[in-house]
Amino acid sequence: MKYGLVGASGRLGKEVTDVFSEAKHSLVYSVDITGEKSKDKPEIIIDCSLPEALLKTIDLINKFDVPLVIATTGLSEKDLSELKKLSQKIPVVQSYNFSIGIQILLQLTKVAKEKLSGWDVEIIETHHRFKKDKPSGTAKMIQNIFSGKEINTTSLRLGNVAGDHIVSFGGLGEVLSISHRALSRRTFAEGILLSVEFALKKKNGFYTFTDVVFEKEK
Repeated sequence: MKYGLVGASGRLGKEVTDVFSEAKHSLVYSVDITGEKSKDKPEIIIDCSLPEALLKTIDLINKFDVPLVIATTGLSEKDLSELKKLSQKIPVVQSYNFSIGIQILLQLTKVAKEKLSGWDVEIIETHHRFKKDKPSGTAKMIQNIFSGKEINTTSLRLGNVAGDHIVSFGGLGEVLSISHRALSRRTFAEGILLSVEFALKKKNGFYTFTDVVFEKEK
């Protein structure tokens, strides 16, 4: 498979390049702060960059007419609206976290929310010092489970942490914590590969990594 990559020189972009190379896929187009390189037309575009690059990504999708997998965090509601418009003609897979483990954490959090009504809830997320958005996109995904209820979220930016998330529920006699730790950004690149394989089978539509992970259960 021939793919294009926006944000190729970033931390996640480098992991994607390594994982896709191991799977014998070819990087034929790339763009980042160092410039643009093109060898052939890609069959899909992957965006691992910043929100500021979204317009460039949309231009590429319109140019190549191929699916999009976007891992950019910090997207605005307007950005998401633009992606949903784009998905009317091509498949778009959008997520703030491409870890399978986080998908399980989200499902467990939904169960805990239903069973522990009235308990206190807190979220703690930790990422590397260079991450710009706060709270993380993943923390926002967790917050969304609580249907608009304001959940106190603590964001830590430390060293080179790939990603830690903890959801804690507290009753008067006990505390339940659900946690996930990403040991390497490779796990996100592997999730992006699964999403690419998913998107290439679709004609159009807006999907999340939840759709990718639980596709076989539908």
